[in-house]
Amino acid sequence: MPSRHQGTEEESLALDLTIKLARAAQALMNRVMGQIVAAGVSPSQFGVLDALYHVGPMTLGDIAKKHLKSPNNMTSVVDTMERSGLVERRRCEQDRRVIYVDITDKGREIFSKLWPSHVERIVDAVSTLSPQEQVDLAALCKKLGQAPIECDGSHD
Repeated sequence: MPSRHQGTEEESLALDLTIKLARAAQALMNRVMGQIVAAGVSPSQFGVLDALYHVGPMTLGDIAKKHLKSPNNMTSVVDTMERSGLVERRRCEQDRRVIYVDITDKGREIFSKLWPSHVERIVDAVSTLSPQEQVDLAALCKKLGQAPIECDGSHD
């Protein structure tokens, strides 16, 4: 459904694109995250497990940046995961002020069971696009995501 905004063509085009992009992203996540949620792992928790499994121990700040979440939100997610035994916090030996979050054996086991079928669902979900369309869309999304935000202060 296009935007009903009564503005310029540029505004209508931008709003329509934003609506379609947001809906497509939400529909994709709904299709690929259902089994994860059914297994008792939230999308945010799965994202943390993914990062720790594939990258290794990270600080809360780094995890928050990677997932575009606030540090406060990520602290809450990691607190819940720690109580469930999926992750653990460890102080850095070189700088005791730094605390790393690491995946536990339990977290690794759960993630490694969920990951293969998750990848299959993603491949299936995006297969409606040709391989070249997937490459093109990924490049466009990256360009859009990295675009600087221009702010002249008039919208405060």
